[in-house]
Amino acid sequence: MPKRTPSPAPHRTPEQKALLSQIEQVAQGLAATFAPFCEVVVHDLLDPGQSILAIHNNLSGRAVGEPTTELGLARIADPDYPQVIANYANQFADGRQAKSTSVGIKDSTGQYIAALCLNVDLTQFRSLQSMVGQFTAIDGATAGLTESLDPAGAEAIRQRIDQFAARLSTAPRALKAAERRALLRELRESGSLEVRRAMEVVAQHLGVSRATVYGDVAK
Repeated sequence: MPKRTPSPAPHRTPEQKALLSQIEQVAQGLAATFAPFCEVVVHDLLDPGQSILAIHNNLSGRAVGEPTTELGLARIADPDYPQVIANYANQFADGRQAKSTSVGIKDSTGQYIAALCLNVDLTQFRSLQSMVGQFTAIDGATAGLTESLDPAGAEAIRQRIDQFAARLSTAPRALKAAERRALLRELRESGSLEVRRAMEVVAQHLGVSRATVYGDVAK
């Protein structure tokens, strides 16, 4: 059987080469972040017959040098084709369900030159979803029974803290020492610190130790 002669590399402008190089770097970063559940593929749309430049976390069994997909061909044929198609249903060759996102990359002339594609294997997530659903299920026979392990009045303390921080355009955990002392004066004057385990609730919501809260109250 005669060997297939590879097609000559298409001409690329310096800009197109730079874009392709940067896309490959982005692909590596995404693949490392979402491994092992997400396949990340870089397509060179200037060479559709062997468009796959890189494939990370290979879930589809494809290889570098394989041709582009129907979506890639559609972008090549129509520069106005949507640049981002997110979270569409897909399927691997062995039948596994996937969720895919495809981002088309254009050069400064508006021509599609590449595509960055993410394919998430939903199989493991659906198994996990089933397990989580079973774990969090509540017995219907006890539907009328309710209980809270939160001290009475704790939520009111959290709301007061949130409101105080909002007035300063900040977050509770970002309050400075002087601001915490002012907050605790307000809480004490409102009687909020009389709630059972109030100091513990305040410390948890501010992200500091109880010793710090007691110290702020004493100052």
